[in-house]
Amino acid sequence: MKITLNNQDVYCYTNSRDIDSDKPSIVFIHGSGMDHTVWTLAARHFARHGNNVIAVDLPGHGRSTGAPLENIPAMADWLVGVLDALNIKSSAVVGHSLGSLIALEFSARHASRARALAMVGTIVPMPVSSAILDACKNNDHAAFDMLTQYGLSKRHQYGGNRSSGIWMIGSSLRLYERSQPGALYADMNACNEYQSGLERASDVECPTLMVLGSEDRLTPVRGTRPLQEAFKQPEVTVISGAGHTLMMEAPNALLDALHQIL
Repeated sequence: MKITLNNQDVYCYTNSRDIDSDKPSIVFIHGSGMDHTVWTLAARHFARHGNNVIAVDLPGHGRSTGAPLENIPAMADWLVGVLDALNIKSSAVVGHSLGSLIALEFSARHASRARALAMVGTIVPMPVSSAILDACKNNDHAAFDMLTQYGLSKRHQYGGNRSSGIWMIGSSLRLYERSQPGALYADMNACNEYQSGLERASDVECPTLMVLGSEDRLTPVRGTRPLQEAFKQPEVTVISGAGHTLMMEAPNALLDALHQIL
């Protein structure tokens, strides 16, 4: 589904279904340099369970036009515009990595619009190394290589994808390679500069879930304690053996975790 927002095209994957105002809604937000396709399995699953599903392409990503947005608050406000255009008053929001920060900011800034929050592969703050930032800024393929290597647990570097015929490393690389020049840098820089996350977490009123990978090297579990403590009563699920890219590495376990609040 394509809608128009601020004179730009916005692509929303809805499992080829119209939005039904009588159904609960779930918004899925992708991570840095990626697009809606990372959430296809989860979106289809929850659509079959009676929900409106909206997996968005952020501006300048996937099938959405326009320039990438430069900071997390702007992305959260953009999401409100998308929901307004779809006539959705309230939604659960699920975000991975960068998307988790957008979902957090959305849930805090627009509390009446968020009925549940799920943060996947997350940490706050979310610092990015200068080596990765520099490579992203220069549109250097090394950025794709580093993020793919560190985004997957060591045991998944050699395949093992539960979806037949899919090469995990190749899939991750291809997502980055097809991103628009500058999009990955804008995303990673927005993560690096977002410093109000813990304060925002304390403002969240809706049910909250954190889904973490035990082998995540980008947002390690040991660093998430401040965020866990900032939320009022979060549910926390740690998926054993999984790295940062949980949607690829542990799709079924992730779906089981998301059912806790969705």
